[in-house]
Amino acid sequence: MSVNRTSRPDGLPMRYLLVVWLMVMGGIAYMDRTNIAIAGIQLGREFGIDDAQLGWVFSAFLIGYAAFQVPGGVVARRFGARRVLALGVIWWGAFTALTALAPSGIPGALILLVLIRFALGAGEAVMYPSANQFVERWIPMQERGRANGLIFGGVGLGSALAPPLLTFIILRFGWHASFWFCATLGVLAGIVWYLTARNTPEEHSWVRAAELEHIVRGRGDVQYRPPRQSGPAAKRAKIPWAKILGSKDMLAITGSYFTYGYVSWIFFSWFYIYLSQVRGLSLKTSALYTTLPFIAMTVGCFVGGAASDWLATHVSMRAGRSYLPCFALLLTAALLAAGSNARSAVTASLVLAGGAGALYLAQSCYFSVTADFAGEFTGPVSGAMNMGGQIGGAVTASVTPLIAAHLGWTASFLTASVLAVLGGLAWLVVNPGARLPQPAQIAGQPRYVE
Repeated sequence: MSVNRTSRPDGLPMRYLLVVWLMVMGGIAYMDRTNIAIAGIQLGREFGIDDAQLGWVFSAFLIGYAAFQVPGGVVARRFGARRVLALGVIWWGAFTALTALAPSGIPGALILLVLIRFALGAGEAVMYPSANQFVERWIPMQERGRANGLIFGGVGLGSALAPPLLTFIILRFGWHASFWFCATLGVLAGIVWYLTARNTPEEHSWVRAAELEHIVRGRGDVQYRPPRQSGPAAKRAKIPWAKILGSKDMLAITGSYFTYGYVSWIFFSWFYIYLSQVRGLSLKTSALYTTLPFIAMTVGCFVGGAASDWLATHVSMRAGRSYLPCFALLLTAALLAAGSNARSAVTASLVLAGGAGALYLAQSCYFSVTADFAGEFTGPVSGAMNMGGQIGGAVTASVTPLIAAHLGWTASFLTASVLAVLGGLAWLVVNPGARLPQPAQIAGQPRYVE
């Protein structure tokens, strides 16, 4: 397929302009999913539900999100990140709005709320498998740590903006307005993505010839072939699930990502309520201190992505892609244990925020190693890994308040600390140089098929 390349003003390469927009979309996605935790107290009063039942609502989102990770990755591989992400953003914008419309005074209102949040999770499930499918096509291997660090920086940015911004909206206009605000942002972001993105750099007229050559040479293709073909070669290779599920590297990464998800969702689901109800802070003060972990996450993503690429280039791939996340999770465990035992609310907030930042030093490694390993199958494989992380998040959303009710909140954080240690040690068995056989090796077919 021939593309007429148009001139574009000097500035960021096109691949990084799109990476930045993926960061923006990720930020909106995390505002959508954390706004219910911020509105949880008011929503709980309106619906007449306690913390345990609110945990069911949190878990419903995560169950839907986890269940549709692999289908989301398969769809992203089949139709490309451009269309799938655009439709996904519109989907989750619609169900964010429906959360605000859910009637609280009817029988089964709680069940309806659970179903809406499940559907929202199913829609958001396409976000990161699609983003990683984009990374595999658009980003040279030596830049994937930085690119994923930027993309996942949106997690921290969106979650950091959510507490003060959405608290202001809730106090001024009510909790329903916060969901309408997030829904509108999502739909607008999806439209911009669809208009500016393409599935591959070869299809984008704004990609200069020098940038295209740099991408193709650096992304690990054995031989470049056009993304669309006709005739017998156009048959799409089947996803080699037996090889994927039989890979010790992917099993270790997925198990580690389960622990990662468990730890991270304590901050997304319960940290605001923890500061308010356990540490005795006011709603406004809780909103302020709740931003600290998410600011730390953002910094951790950026620093971790850059450090991963630097170590992989100047020391070894194992140091940059395996030892770094191992260290990050062990540091997380130590900070969670220390912060949860701090007497001062301020000290606890700062140390626990440090634990969140340390955790996100590892974020880009999960998706960079997955993209390197999976090649064309990046969407489905990263979806399978991400499913493990979201199952961990679903577990913590419901289990954390139960542990806290019976053993105290310190025990909840110590449980997360133990899991972080296990997740860090799992990285020691991961070979970042492992590669999944690609279609040309599996069935004698071209590298890219439609």
